[in-house]
Amino acid sequence: MARPEFTSTVRVQYLPEQSQPPEGPFAFSYTVTIRNTGDIAAQLVARHWLVSDASGHTEEVRGLAVVGHQPVLQPGESFEYTSWTRIATPQGTMRGTFFCMTADAHGFEAPIPTFVLTESHALH
Repeated sequence: MARPEFTSTVRVQYLPEQSQPPEGPFAFSYTVTIRNTGDIAAQLVARHWLVSDASGHTEEVRGLAVVGHQPVLQPGESFEYTSWTRIATPQGTMRGTFFCMTADAHGFEAPIPTFVLTESHALH
């Protein structure tokens, strides 16, 4: 039976020119690569992010598309985009979920595991 599945990887970069140390905020770009690892085509429709700083403050971000795109990915295809966020502390985390849909209207979620935002060095 055909199954839909998306996986993702994230690269983070601290943005010193957009940050205001030592009191903050601190800005980070993140580049997400989404790959269709399933065996049927599916579309990325929406996203849900939880962005947390080191003081425990969490911001929830929901919306349609990613950077204005709702890519349809065939099996084996990938889509990459870069976005950014700001937090009040020099370190924090992000995690999220992509909401996806197959051509026959079967919805599924693709989790984005927690990744670290830090000004000390870029993480991959």
